[in-house]
Amino acid sequence: MGKEPAKREIKQERAARTRVEILEAAITLFARRGYLSTTMSDLAKAIRMTPGALYWHFPTKEDLLLAAIEELHNRYLMEFAPLLAERRILSGREQLVFVVSRTSQFLRYHREYGIFFGMLSAESAESNDRVAEALREKISLYVAVLTGMIRYGQKRQEFRQEVDPVHMAHTMMGGYLGILLHHNLYRSTVNYDPLMASLDMILSGGLHVRGPPG
Repeated sequence: MGKEPAKREIKQERAARTRVEILEAAITLFARRGYLSTTMSDLAKAIRMTPGALYWHFPTKEDLLLAAIEELHNRYLMEFAPLLAERRILSGREQLVFVVSRTSQFLRYHREYGIFFGMLSAESAESNDRVAEALREKISLYVAVLTGMIRYGQKRQEFRQEVDPVHMAHTMMGGYLGILLHHNLYRSTVNYDPLMASLDMILSGGLHVRGPPG
């Protein structure tokens, strides 16, 4: 490899690392302060970068937000690679347990990710149609997957037939985001795991049939 291609590759790798660092810092700051109250200058200061350098990577705050949404979406999907490989041999209940468990663990160790989505959903719904649409697009994908699992479980007589799969899937997504925001407010006195366990118990009680499938 010649010197010029090698230098170009090094620059590209450095730019990619810098981009990830910017996104990580932005997600954390937006989760703490909300995106309406956070400026590009705030972000540049948080990551010890000049505003000009930050604007080189992301021309606008909206561009940064959209990139952060895409980044978190990709990270979340990686959690479910094992499920995609084994989905055909799992029951609807097993699939749902896998999703619930992985989601709880993912948000437990990356609390700011869920808060970011929750805060952004609340703020963008009334202030930024483009960001709101990007969020709806990603969340709708999760809802569609959950809906398919619930319908599969209903077909196998694992889940109650009167449950509306779409509404239940939306309830699950809203419940997880809501729990994170609630826990963020009460984190000094309320533990995360019991909150998630209680939510899972409520959802399971409303979805699973009583006793073994008939």
